[in-house]
Formats: sequence, C-alpha cells, structure tokens
Amino acid sequence: MWVVLLAVASTAFLSLDTTAVLLTPVVVAAARAHKLPALPFAFTTVWLANTASLFLPVSNLTNLLAAPGLGGGTGEFLLLLAAPAVIAVGVTVLLLWVRFRRHLRGTFTPQPAPRVADRTLLLWCAVVVAALLPLLVSGLEPWLPASAAALVLIVVFVVRAPRALSVRLVPWSLVVFASGLLLAAAAVDAAGLLDALAVLLGHAEGAGAVYAVAGTGAAAANVVNNLPAYLALEPAVAGAPIHLAALLVGVNAGPLITPWASLATLLWHQRLRAAGEDVSWRSFILWGCLAAPLVVGLAVLPLAIAAA
Repeated sequence: MWVVLLAVASTAFLSLDTTAVLLTPVVVAAARAHKLPALPFAFTTVWLANTASLFLPVSNLTNLLAAPGLGGGTGEFLLLLAAPAVIAVGVTVLLLWVRFRRHLRGTFTPQPAPRVADRTLLLWCAVVVAALLPLLVSGLEPWLPASAAALVLIVVFVVRAPRALSVRLVPWSLVVFASGLLLAAAAVDAAGLLDALAVLLGHAEGAGAVYAVAGTGAAAANVVNNLPAYLALEPAVAGAPIHLAALLVGVNAGPLITPWASLATLLWHQRLRAAGEDVSWRSFILWGCLAAPLVVGLAVLPLAIAAA
C-alpha cells in the first residue's frame, strides 16, 4: 500500500518520469531488503507512473500542453480529470493485485531502517521537496519552482557530496534512443499519417466520440509515443474540453503496451537494469494489452456520461 501511495503522490506532484527514475530503485532496494520479489513493486511504479499522471497539470507534459484548453487553472483541470484519475489508479491497483497476488501473500520480517550516511543532506532534500510541491500547483509556471529547486539541490550536493555529481548519472544511451524516437515520431506527424484519424475525431459527437478520442489516443501513443500522439490529435478536439480530457486519458493512461509509448517506461527499464533486475518485454506487452483497454475504458466513463 505504501508503494502505491508513494507512486501516486510522486507522479501527481513530481511527474511520471520522476516516479520512474527515483522511485523504481527505492522500491527494488526495499523489496530486496525484506526478501520479497522485486517485480511486483517495480510494475507498480511503472504502471502508476502512467495511469496516475492524470491528477494535476504538472503530472505530465501533455497535461501542461492541454491545460489552456481545459480552462488554464488547476481547479478546472481537476473538475474534468479528478474522477478519471481516481478510476485509472483504482483499476491499475486491482489489476496489479490480480497479477501478483500469489507473490504478495503471507508475511515478512521487517528489517531495520538503513543507516543515513548524511542526515544534513537528507534534511535539505526533504525541505526542498516539501517546498516544491505546493509551488507546483500554485499557478506559477512549473519550470520556475522546478528550476529553483534543482539549483538549490545542486549547490547542496556540491557542498555536502560533490562526488555524487557526475556526468555518468545521465543515461546517455537512453537519451540518444529517446531523441531518435521523438524524431521518428515527429516525422510521422509531419507526414500526416495521423491526419485522417484527427479528421474523423473532429466530426464525432456524444459519448461515442469520447470513447473514440480516448481509444485513438491510447492506440496512437502505443504506436508513436504519447507526446507526438497528443500533438497530432489535439487540433481535432480543440475547443471541446471533454474531448480534450478524453484525449489525455488515452495518451496518459494508455501507454502500457509498447516500451516506447512513454518515456517513463524507458527510464523505468533503464533503472531496473542498473539495479540488476530483468523484465521480459513479452510479458510487459501481453499484460499491457489487457490493462490498457480496461484502464482507459473505465477511466473515461465519467467523461462519456457528461457528454451523453
């Protein structure tokens, strides 16, 4: 339960990529310390990193891009997407329980808390994060408090733990791969391969249209990545907040099938490999084929009811 709460809070306030990068090694280390299988906890972080990214504008870049069309403020965003976000998380947790229930039965012996090497550094990090969270939903441009927090933490690490800062922290191979993926997706967009879908969505109406938008967004995200999918389909639903919200449900909660559908999934896999854990992409894709339609289909239900 604590892993679920941490994943949801981290994703909602700090973005899905933060959950993938920072929380994944933490839950793997905690599972190993308690002699538990790491895979259930690892899948919890990656699935919730995507499906819990509907809560706030700062949870996902697609949300920030869509926010003006939804009214511009956090309140307007929540009004449309709070119910879909809660449903998406609830369905995700239920599916995780169904998949891993055999691994999570029984009891375990709690292990002592790990020794903190530098309590002052930990305190600084905690204070910065605590100050950052309300600023991210204060109405300021998110990059302002995020940049300030990053600058403070860099200074703190330079003073307290300079050896922790290294260019090796940057996953260069993943950066190159992700850049190539985005360039390929941009080429798909520029070639107009999704234009026909956008035209069809622009003429759809009613509850069926809401499901069509969400389903198309989810499918396109798994084919070309969620960000270019959103950018390609957004013009078709501009001016219709419910349809725009449905598109967010599709491109945020739907990328559970292909590894490249969400950058967070690629970051998650890189962190797992760095921690010595291996995940079968075949298993990931098969379970994603079950999870994505269920999560998106149920999460978009409140929007479909509102549009009926």
